[in-house]
Amino acid sequence: MEINKQYNTRGIMASLLICGFVGILSENALNIALSNLMEVFRISAATAQWLTTGFLLVLGILSPISGLLLQRFSTRQLFICALSSSIIGTGIAAIGLNFEMLMAARVLQAIGIGLLMPLIFNTVLVVYPQEKRGAAMGTVGLVYMFAPALGPTVAGVIIQYLSWHFIFWLSLPFLVIGFLVGLKYVENVTAVTKLRIDLLSVTLSTLGFGGVVFGLSMAGEGSEGWTSPVVLTSIIVGFVALCLFILRQIWMKQPLLNLHVFQYPMYIVGVIMVVACMMIFMSTMIILPMYLQNKNGLGLSTLAAGLMLLPGSAFNGILAPRMGSWYDKYGPKWLVIPGVAIMAVMLWFFTGISNASSLALIVVLHIGLMIGSSMVLMPAQTNGLNQLPPELYPHGTAVISTLQQVAGAIGTAVSVSILSGSINRCLQSSTAPTGPAEMAKAMTFGSHNVFLYAMVIALIGFITALFIRRGKVNQVEVPSTN
Repeated sequence: MEINKQYNTRGIMASLLICGFVGILSENALNIALSNLMEVFRISAATAQWLTTGFLLVLGILSPISGLLLQRFSTRQLFICALSSSIIGTGIAAIGLNFEMLMAARVLQAIGIGLLMPLIFNTVLVVYPQEKRGAAMGTVGLVYMFAPALGPTVAGVIIQYLSWHFIFWLSLPFLVIGFLVGLKYVENVTAVTKLRIDLLSVTLSTLGFGGVVFGLSMAGEGSEGWTSPVVLTSIIVGFVALCLFILRQIWMKQPLLNLHVFQYPMYIVGVIMVVACMMIFMSTMIILPMYLQNKNGLGLSTLAAGLMLLPGSAFNGILAPRMGSWYDKYGPKWLVIPGVAIMAVMLWFFTGISNASSLALIVVLHIGLMIGSSMVLMPAQTNGLNQLPPELYPHGTAVISTLQQVAGAIGTAVSVSILSGSINRCLQSSTAPTGPAEMAKAMTFGSHNVFLYAMVIALIGFITALFIRRGKVNQVEVPSTN
């Protein structure tokens, strides 16, 4: 890496962010089309869920080894590989003659996103000086938060007036444009080091993170939930493999994932805040649309539900870069602590919504939640990564990317489990469990419990945020990975 080299940061970031935004948008937009796909392909809900579970599984496998890939291959090589996979996968998905084609396309898309997102974070850390990273990471927040939040709205409009194929047909030109811009501007910003690949570490990582993400995803989506033998086996095998993986990384001189990143206090705080934010985000983005669309909830159409979530998504996207600039100017304390507090308050109000609540109230609460998350996620993550020395950047981004996938799977699984369990308990104690009023009451009760669970996570995040300070590089001795 050339320390004093001047990069065309606008060109580099434009290409990376266009591709990342479109990739994550199409990933999340498809989730709302699963019911439609079940009818088109004549498949069961369990089969359709593989379009989501398979995607998460690939990300869970790729994220831990992204640190190794960032060191073994040049920036341009990874960019070309990521975009080629995304473009080919999106093209196959756009054609989508059957479920098998769409499943293969989702795997290719996941490979592309799994390579691209750590590459974006690592590139920001290298090409921007520390005093400007907040603003850059705030712009990256457009990809991480705005794209998945915008997905349901975009999908609702497309499915209402066109067909699910156009989710991908409309994405494809933007990916190609981003690819062409990247070919012109993306430079090799890191030095390539031919590290030895430890196959045992790769195997343990794949079994560990892949098993945990798969098990949690199936627990959240499968009909048997946590009692499913597949879920229990996957989580147990994954947990054991993770323990062995961690021990091996500690003992190795050249670890696949350098866990010395956890020697840095602000990095630990940043990781906790990112995990908390992701769990809250996934919990609310699963349950809120479900409550809005369910006939026992508010009974809105897919399009109407998506439009209700649009203002909050827009605020999140507009504020993310601004929050990054404020982080550069004021530091993390005055953003992260109030941000988590706002999220906790909004979630507390969500525990009181009912079928009688006005749509305007729900929109306002969602806007508040999205404003709070924009104040927390990227400032906390940037602050943690800022404390790492440059040689740990690939490992720091790999750990955060991995834990985001695990946290998302946990948030989804636990929230769906709480919702279904609460609904069952409520109906079991009812004298008329099949009555519309009782079904609506059960749905509201279950949703309240999910929002309460998310609020508890926010309160834990608030306590953690009290320890946050501006991250500065400490000269902790780190074993060389070169």
